[in-house]
Amino acid sequence: MDLTLLRTFVTVHRAGSFTRAAALLGLSQPAVTSQIRTLERQLGRPLFLRRARGVTPTTIGDELAHRAAPHLDALVEIAGTGLDEQTGLRTLHVAGPPEFTSARVLPALTPLVTQGLAVRASLLVDAQESLDGLAAGHHDLAVATTRPRGELFAATPLCDEEHVLVAAPRWAARLSPEALREGAGALERLPVVEVHESLPFVSRYWTAVFESKPAAAATVIAPDLRAVRDSAVSGAGLAVLPRYLCEEDLERGRLVALLDPPVPPLRTYFLVIRTGTLALPHLARAHEWLLRAAGDW
Repeated sequence: MDLTLLRTFVTVHRAGSFTRAAALLGLSQPAVTSQIRTLERQLGRPLFLRRARGVTPTTIGDELAHRAAPHLDALVEIAGTGLDEQTGLRTLHVAGPPEFTSARVLPALTPLVTQGLAVRASLLVDAQESLDGLAAGHHDLAVATTRPRGELFAATPLCDEEHVLVAAPRWAARLSPEALREGAGALERLPVVEVHESLPFVSRYWTAVFESKPAAAATVIAPDLRAVRDSAVSGAGLAVLPRYLCEEDLERGRLVALLDPPVPPLRTYFLVIRTGTLALPHLARAHEWLLRAAGDW
């Protein structure tokens, strides 16, 4: 049996779509369709049921995928080993949000680096870009703030991130306890620092705490939470930040938490891999190591 046909079949099975599989393989959709039909003729059985949106594997298709995928992944591992022998290192390609990857993921992987693992990090603001790169094989592992759908990916909850509404002391001093009891109205009179015009962090906080949308507009936009934090410290306005990113500033009094809600807003991070790739030893070890480290986050 042609390994190229099997590789295309497994990609379609994981992607759930001829179109998606074609993009991942760098082929045209007709080429993928032709390869699957050739494989079905060789086996004398249909492997997929065509649906309005994508395809669903038949029982035979599922059985073939579960038997073939681990062996194909092992072949990919063998092929990759030859490249790694040139440097003597196994290389892990990681993608994730710039701030979280820099502050959490990369430091957590340092012990593995000292044991011979090489790491290449892609710091990507757009979560979908990380997942697209993972699907295409550019990354081995991605950290995402949403659980991806479909059988192409396997996602494991990594940790929860607490969000805090903060401002420099001079802004906090203007908010009396009476003003804070007014809730969102008083806070919306302060300037806002955010990562995007749509106010993603402030909007999520307002929805969770005040059950409303913010009426304020951003005064400062910086597409990196570290820049948002530094702008807030300098007095540019209020901001919603992950606690891990502003904990030191809160302890030193450079920032003040404006509210202490009974249930703080949280955001969950997921550790995402392509289905079946935990058969690769270096990836499995990094995956396990990050999950273990996240227990202290």
